[in-house]
Amino acid sequence: MKLHELSPAEGAVKASFRKGRGPGSGNGKTAGKGHKGQNARSGGGVRPGFEGGQLPLYRKLPKRGFHNKFATNYAIVNVATLNDKFEDGETVNLETLKAKGIVKKALDGLKVLGNGEISKKLTVEAKVFSATAKEKIEAAGGKAEVK
Repeated sequence: MKLHELSPAEGAVKASFRKGRGPGSGNGKTAGKGHKGQNARSGGGVRPGFEGGQLPLYRKLPKRGFHNKFATNYAIVNVATLNDKFEDGETVNLETLKAKGIVKKALDGLKVLGNGEISKKLTVEAKVFSATAKEKIEAAGGKAEVK
């Protein structure tokens, strides 16, 4: 069998429906768009959320909260996770966390929080440490390095 001899299985490919084609198709003349009006025109129609001039729902509802687009968004890890996933004496940084699938995206850096216990001697390289995380890492004999 050669490449030019390949064809899809019988009935696998259905011809696309061609609107606006002659008598008999049942979709000629106005091609299912009715007569005149905004939706019958080329490029016609309304934007999403438009309610025909009535005050749209998204304008009626109150706006709530605040989103600071300048805020730093850290990839967060707890010391308990580090204790479970790493061996004694290892170096922990964003790359090693990504490799083990603990962190998905780097975001604006790594932040280590002090939830849980740590008993292994680890060298942890992160952008930010919480006070309890730093205490726990150093109490276990490890190092908390700010990078």
